[in-house]
Amino acid sequence: MKLAVVGGGSTYTPELIDGFARLRDTLPIAELVLVDPAADRLRLVGGLARRIFAKQGHPGRITTTSDLDAGVADADAVLLQLRVGGQAARDQDETWPLECGCIGQETTGAGGLAKALRTVPVVLDIAERVRRANPDAWIIDFTNPVGIVTRALLRAGHKAVGLCNVAIGFQRKFAKLLEVAPADVHLDHVGLNHLSWELGVRLGGPGGEDVLPKLLAEHGEAIAGDLRLPRAVLDRLGVVPSYYLRYFYAHDEVVRELGTKPSRAAEVAKMEAELLSLYGDPALDEKPALLARRGGAFYSEAAVDLAAALLGDGGSAVQVVNTYNNGTLPFLADDAVIEVQARVDRTGATPLAVPELDPLYAGLIANVTAYEDLALDAALRGGRDRVFRALLAHPLIGQFEYAEALTDRLVAHNREHLAWA
Repeated sequence: MKLAVVGGGSTYTPELIDGFARLRDTLPIAELVLVDPAADRLRLVGGLARRIFAKQGHPGRITTTSDLDAGVADADAVLLQLRVGGQAARDQDETWPLECGCIGQETTGAGGLAKALRTVPVVLDIAERVRRANPDAWIIDFTNPVGIVTRALLRAGHKAVGLCNVAIGFQRKFAKLLEVAPADVHLDHVGLNHLSWELGVRLGGPGGEDVLPKLLAEHGEAIAGDLRLPRAVLDRLGVVPSYYLRYFYAHDEVVRELGTKPSRAAEVAKMEAELLSLYGDPALDEKPALLARRGGAFYSEAAVDLAAALLGDGGSAVQVVNTYNNGTLPFLADDAVIEVQARVDRTGATPLAVPELDPLYAGLIANVTAYEDLALDAALRGGRDRVFRALLAHPLIGQFEYAEALTDRLVAHNREHLAWA
């Protein structure tokens, strides 16, 4: 089996490599190709990747290349984890929206739209080249904003599934609190990428006992602390929202916080410099502890599980992924991309049935889906008016004056990445 990782020079990659090495029986990789235009980063990351495989006794071969076409040739699956514009563009996404009193974040709000506009055309070009090289290859998208990018891939007819680590992070956290194995925890995870709620936590499988009330009663304070939301909010909702919901439920508080400290991008850029220095040490043969602060926890295990199900021998697995709605949420179009538990096999992902949603959640999902429709249109066709319409539709913006000012800033800060600008 051959896998290619586009964006393989990312400082995330050793997390992925560690998972591939530990779970080699689940996903037997003969060749893993790291593809990245940044040759210096690729050299450092590739060297560490080979040492991790060697230490853990993985027989697979790791190669590196800056030639995309060569890297994806004959690949059974291609993982996308790229960042168009790097941390410099992310830093802008997280700062200029604050000038208008709006959230500055790389996947949510105006910053998230900027990232989508930069990313979708690049990802679609990569996907076309993958299709020419091997039309049967699966594309696993970890590139944010995952929902919009995955929808672009599916609409263009690619064999694609979107992946995020939020759900597996909750699964592992809840399993630890319950003192059970992660495999015994099934989440009633419903929503969109970075806009989701855990409506139930079931033991033993989709039909198992719902222990979410017990979790909230016994560990509500700890869960709320991790989410940085008041315990009373969780008690009143009776569900566990993704930590991205804090941008909606405490918008003004978050804007004030963000205005008093360096951007997350600035923190990550500093961390990445330290990580790359560590990766260059020929004695290092495991992922360093610092990587845990970089983000992406459990990404490798989620990626291994998904690739194994898509490329397996006819079996299936249940996993939270991003895929077409196809009637799962009746208030959305079939071609909306949702994030829910799905049965995954060689044919792709089929969402499992979900409970009827409270209007409190369904309304916000519908609103953000409408924004995502407009965001994808702007990413595919360009134009200032399309950008403005997407921003005006976003529930974190929604005012003409803000949308106008944010459109000006978005175009000014991203002109080099927008062909139409």
